[in-house]
Amino acid sequence: MSFLHAKDTISGQSAKAYATINGQVEEMFYAKKFEAKVKKNKKEIKTLGKLGTQNKANGFTGTGTMTIYYVTSAFRNLMLNYTKNGIDNYFDIQVVNNDPSSSVGNQTTVIKNVNLDELTVASFDVESEALEEEVSFTFDDWDMTTQFTKPQ
Repeated sequence: MSFLHAKDTISGQSAKAYATINGQVEEMFYAKKFEAKVKKNKKEIKTLGKLGTQNKANGFTGTGTMTIYYVTSAFRNLMLNYTKNGIDNYFDIQVVNNDPSSSVGNQTTVIKNVNLDELTVASFDVESEALEEEVSFTFDDWDMTTQFTKPQ
């Protein structure tokens, strides 16, 4: 009988993330939390002889959020370029989950054509020990270049 050993779970602190913006790769060491989700777009289909409404997938929507420490101007510069010049930027984020203590290996996911929705322009909080900001985004493609294996 197989079961999951605790050592094979993936530590969130073992991840790495990289943003490729205008051809420049930036290690996202300032990221605290990252989540990208895909949701199927579905259309309702009604047919003769069936009372229930059926659904047919016809695309997807990619959305995400990241919580980062307030220590980089990289994303603010992208938004500034858009608000001042009307030039919108799209970039890729690569996430590598690799916990060396786990037997499942690593998983590398590339989130493509990331486009920022909103971000913090300026911030302070006199009671905060470390300023953070939430950044929301959309994307329109993704790949999984390496995958976890089964636990050993």
